[in-house]
Amino acid sequence: MPNYGAPQPDVPLCVDLDGTLVKSDTLYDSTLVLARQSPATLLRLPGWLLQGKAALKQHLTDAVALDVEHLPYNRALLQYLEQQHATGRPIYLATAADLRLAERVAAHLGLFAGVLASDGTLNLAGSNKLAAFQQRFPQGFSYIGNASPDLCLLQACQQPMVANPTAGLRARLRSAGIRPALVFEEREAPLRAWMRALRLHQWAKNALLFLPLLLAHTFQRTLLLSAGTAFLAFGLCASATYIINDLLDVESDRVHPRKRRRPFAAGDLSVQAGVAVLLLFFAASATLALALPRLVRHLAPERVLDGPYHLSFGVWLLVYLATTLAYSLRLKRAVLVDVIVLSGLYTIRILAGGAATGVAISPWLGSFSIFFFLSLAFVKRFAELEALRERGGAIASGRGYHIQDLEQLRSFGTSAGYVSVAVLTLYISNLAAAELYGHTSRLWLLVPILLLWLSRLWMLASRGQLDEDPVVYAVTDRRSLLLGLLVLLVVLASL
Repeated sequence: MPNYGAPQPDVPLCVDLDGTLVKSDTLYDSTLVLARQSPATLLRLPGWLLQGKAALKQHLTDAVALDVEHLPYNRALLQYLEQQHATGRPIYLATAADLRLAERVAAHLGLFAGVLASDGTLNLAGSNKLAAFQQRFPQGFSYIGNASPDLCLLQACQQPMVANPTAGLRARLRSAGIRPALVFEEREAPLRAWMRALRLHQWAKNALLFLPLLLAHTFQRTLLLSAGTAFLAFGLCASATYIINDLLDVESDRVHPRKRRRPFAAGDLSVQAGVAVLLLFFAASATLALALPRLVRHLAPERVLDGPYHLSFGVWLLVYLATTLAYSLRLKRAVLVDVIVLSGLYTIRILAGGAATGVAISPWLGSFSIFFFLSLAFVKRFAELEALRERGGAIASGRGYHIQDLEQLRSFGTSAGYVSVAVLTLYISNLAAAELYGHTSRLWLLVPILLLWLSRLWMLASRGQLDEDPVVYAVTDRRSLLLGLLVLLVVLASL
């Protein structure tokens, strides 16, 4: 254990909770849990806030029971507190969070001699906290904080310390000439955290927007520009919905062995920053969607699809957004419905790509995509259940699937995958293929390639060797990339 210097057993050590001992903010954590468990109750938040911030926190504590065991604790600070506790030094949890929540945290950690917190009437922050300290500890105290409201306490204490200090607090400490005795930093670099939160690798799915254009063998520069604009709009929208999903799943993610490292679950990014970025991304995506029809009409007016059955790109983007939000809020917990929705989101991308470039979607492409992506959705759920089985679990948290469902999911998924191959064979045999390919017989080489990839995908999933997201597997696995290259060569040879 590292040596933090000689303890001061006669000086009580007071520790803040939100942003300090815990890397997240329990007020926002509780609000997110409420949004997940009882969205209608959110309508009561303005009324609670009018009663004061302390009352708001008390109402939230009444409404939800935050999982204090899996909060993202600052491990470096926790280690220091354990060392100080071992010396017999009195340590107090001093927080603006509600008293009952703070007491649950204190009971879980077992390190604190007492708790000072908001009581539903008084919000114990800033000057209120300082007054409470001066009354409780007239002989002096040490304090560990993280944000600008803690400045007055750090100025008044005997041994100022900070944990993951905000930029504002750092600047104020420098202006006041205060140098913290210890700094407990434990958070991922912001740029890296945002790269993971936005899941830019998932933008690979949006390459489906180019598929109608490529399969129609239309490579006009203007249409590629339109497809690229649609790709960017979908990417921004997708990243915003991923943030929403992560925010709503923040508590359940903290229990998961892998998902607990996600930036919002781990407390590396704040809820406020997440909301600001998702609103910005939604606005940028909507702007691009509104500009796209004008771009197509200006650059390629002959490609504009008209008629009651031709939806615009903006409409498809709204359908995608509504479906994704419905999935995040509710449908992801509906057994079997969730995989159908997941597969539908892939098909929506193809339809949106057709709308963005003015390329009509072939019934063959639509049929193939429905069954192919249904297989991928099933393998995602299968991989999750297989990983759960290896950990000794029985029921997927928040999903509704049981370990006993593994064989049935395997049956559903493999059947859907092979049906997609059957659709491909029917297309090759159909006269429609001859309109686009000069050597349709060479397209038969696609059949064994696709069968090999799907069969290997499911075999790896059955062995527990598949990443839970098949898209990540497809874009990172060398054999998959090689098979993709073979598909491209076969298509080029068939032209």
